[in-house]
Amino acid sequence: MTSYHYSRWDGTQNPFAPDGDELFNEVADSLFESGDLEKSLRDLFRAGIQSPDGQRMPGLQDLVNRLRQQRNQQLERFDMDSVMEDLRERMRDVVRHERQGAEASVRQAEERMKDVPADLRDQMQSAMELVKKRAAAAQEKLDNLPPSVAGTVKELSDHDFIDSTARDKFQELVDMLRKQMMSTVAKQAAENLQKMGAAERQELRDMMRAMSDLMEQKLRGASEEQLQSQFAKCMERFGHNFGDDPPRNFDELLDHMQQQLAQAQSLMAGMSQEERQQLMEALAESMDQETLQEMARMASMLEALRPTADLARAYPFMGEESLTLDQAMDLMGQLQKMDMMERSLQQAGRSGDLGSIDTDQLGEMLGEDAQKALDQLEDISKALEELGYIERSGDKWKLTARAIRKLADKALREVFGSLSKSNVGGHRITESGQGGEVTGDTRPYEYGETFRPNLNKSLMNAVFRSGSGTPVRFELEDFEVDRTEHTVSAATVLLLDQSSSMFNAGRWAAAKKVTMALQSLIQGQFPRDRLYIVGFSDHAEEIQFADLPELQPNMWLQGTNMHHALMLARRILTRERAGTRQIIMVTDGEPTAHLEDGVPYFNYPPTRRTVSLTLDEVRRCTTAGIVINSFMLERTSYLTQFIDYVSRINRGRAFYASPGNLGDYILIDYINNRRKRVA
Repeated sequence: MTSYHYSRWDGTQNPFAPDGDELFNEVADSLFESGDLEKSLRDLFRAGIQSPDGQRMPGLQDLVNRLRQQRNQQLERFDMDSVMEDLRERMRDVVRHERQGAEASVRQAEERMKDVPADLRDQMQSAMELVKKRAAAAQEKLDNLPPSVAGTVKELSDHDFIDSTARDKFQELVDMLRKQMMSTVAKQAAENLQKMGAAERQELRDMMRAMSDLMEQKLRGASEEQLQSQFAKCMERFGHNFGDDPPRNFDELLDHMQQQLAQAQSLMAGMSQEERQQLMEALAESMDQETLQEMARMASMLEALRPTADLARAYPFMGEESLTLDQAMDLMGQLQKMDMMERSLQQAGRSGDLGSIDTDQLGEMLGEDAQKALDQLEDISKALEELGYIERSGDKWKLTARAIRKLADKALREVFGSLSKSNVGGHRITESGQGGEVTGDTRPYEYGETFRPNLNKSLMNAVFRSGSGTPVRFELEDFEVDRTEHTVSAATVLLLDQSSSMFNAGRWAAAKKVTMALQSLIQGQFPRDRLYIVGFSDHAEEIQFADLPELQPNMWLQGTNMHHALMLARRILTRERAGTRQIIMVTDGEPTAHLEDGVPYFNYPPTRRTVSLTLDEVRRCTTAGIVINSFMLERTSYLTQFIDYVSRINRGRAFYASPGNLGDYILIDYINNRRKRVA
C-alpha cells in the first residue's frame, strides 16, 4: 500500500530529485552485475542518476568533466610566454621614463639658466654642467643595458634615477619579483617586503634559517613532539609574517610552502626554455645573495620532505591572451586547486567517501549547482537507509530484507516484461485457485505476494492496535491473508555457474537476475514449492537467498565443477517429498573439474575422468527421479555434444539461450514442467 505526504514548498526541496524507488533501481542494476553493494553505491556516485522524466542528477564523473572543461578553457585562453613579455614591457617603460627624465632635466636646467642674472651665470654654469654630466651618464648606462630583464635589473639596482616615475616603476617591478620569490615562504612577508628595512629583512632571513633547521630535524628523525615544540617557538617569534591565518602546525606550513613552490614550477614549466631561464634569472637578481642562499637551502629541504612533483605539472597553454607575473601565479594556483579537486572527486568515486570533498571549494570552482549536486549525492545513502533498503553493518552498508525482496520483485518484472503474448503460452502470473484450498486459518501478509487480505481479520487487527473510533487506520502489519494448503508442490535446485567466464562474457548479471526472478515467482505463486540455489565453480556450495544479491563469480580459482554441483543438488532433492523434483542448471561451459577425495581437480581441456564422473552423477539423479534441465549460454561443438549425453541419460531438456532471453526459457520451462508433472 502506497501512502503520500504533502507539505508546502519552502524553496529548499528539489521537486525533480529521484525518489527512493528510482534510487534503489539504479543501485539494483549495478548490484545484479557486481554483487557488491558498496561498489554499486560508488558506481552510482560516479555516474549520477537519470530520472524517468529526463531530469539528471550529475555524478562525480560529471563534476570531473566540468573541471576539465573549465581548465581547458583557461589553457586555450592564455600565453604563458607573455609573462616575460610583460616584464620586458615594464622594463622598457622604466628605461623610456628615465631617458625622458634625463632629457627633461637638461632642458629644465637650460630654461632656468635663461632667467639667471648675468652676474650669477658663471656661478650657475658649473651646476649646469653637473646636470648635463649626470644626464649623459644616465643615457650612456641606458644605451648599454644588457638585453635580458635579469641583466637590466642588476644594472639598474644601484642606478641613481633622475626620473621619479622611472624610479617608482623600477621599484614596483623589483618588488613584484621579490614578492613572488618570498610567497613560497610567507604570504604576509611577501606583501610587506617593500616596506621592510634592513632589520626586517634580516629577520626574514632568520625565519628562513629557522624553518630550514626544523626541516633538517624532521629529516633526521626528530619526534613529532620535538618538532611541534620548535615550531611553536618559531611561530611565536615569526608568526606575524604569516598574516591572519598562520599555519597551525608544522605539516600545514610544509603543505603551504609545497603548494606555493609547485605553482612557481608550473609557471616555469608552461614557458619556453629561453623565457623560463630569463625569468629565473630575473627573480634571482631581485634578491640579495644572502637571502638567496637561505632560500636555496630551504627549497632543498622542502623538496626532500614534500616533493613538488606531486603537485607541479606543465600545463599546455595554447592561447594568445597576455598575463602579468602576478596574474600568472594566481592562475597557477587556480589550476592546481582544480587538479587537487579532480583527484579528490576521483578518490571519492573509488572509496565512496564523499565527506572528504571540500564542498565550499567545489562551489567556488563550478558554481552553486555543482555544490548542490554533491549534496544530493551525499543524501543518497541516507535516503536509501531511511526507506529501509540499506543499513549499517560496522563501517559498511548491507542490504535489508526489504531490499532483497525488492530486488527479486524487480527481477521478476523485468524478466516477465520481456515476454510477448505470442511466446508466453500457458504461463499465468495470477493465482488460478487450483493447486490449494483455504484451511480457515490466516497468516501475516508478506511483501511481494498477491495482495488478497482477509478483511475480517485485518480489520480486527487494526481496531485492536489503534482502538475504537473512526476512521480505522491500517498499518502494513495489520493485514493478514488466508492460509492455503497446496495439494501439489515442486522442489527445484538451481545450479548457478560462478566460473569467471560467466562474468567476463557478460552473462553473470542475467543469470543472477533470473535466479532471483524464479525465487520471487515461487514465493508469490507457489509458496508450497521449494527452491534451493547452488553455486559452482571449482567446487559447489549451497547459497542462501539473502546472500544472492551480493553473490559474485569466482574470479580467482579455475574450474566448472558440474560433478560436485549435481552431487550436492541430488542430496538436497532426495530429502524432499515434492511431486516434482528437478534441477535447473545455468552454465556457459563444459565440466572442467571434479572432486577427488573431496578435493577439486581441474584440467582444461576436460579429462575423460572429469566427464565420466559428471555423467555418473547424471545417472544417479535419473535413478532418483530428478529431472535435469540445462540452459547453456555458450554454443560450441564439444559443449553441445556433452549436453546431448546429459539429455539422453536423464530425459531432461537442453536450451541454448543468450543472456537476453535466458529468463524467458527458464521461467516458462519452470511453469510448464511443473504443470506437466503434476497432471
